[in-house]
Amino acid sequence: MPLIQISQTPGLSDRVKRETIAAVTDAYARATGKNPDSVWVTITEVPRSHWGVGGEPLGQ
Repeated sequence: MPLIQISQTPGLSDRVKRETIAAVTDAYARATGKNPDSVWVTITEVPRSHWGVGGEPLGQ
């Protein structure tokens, strides 16, 4: 069973998370021929202070 993990900063509404999970599941299933019922998707919200880009935290 494939597992797709999405990490991002907080802020998406529950509706947008549901739509994202559905869209990612559909895209993966179409691209691989897998049954969408076997595709797992997680969204992990990581505080901006825990992300860094170019050596700098996003939360500063």
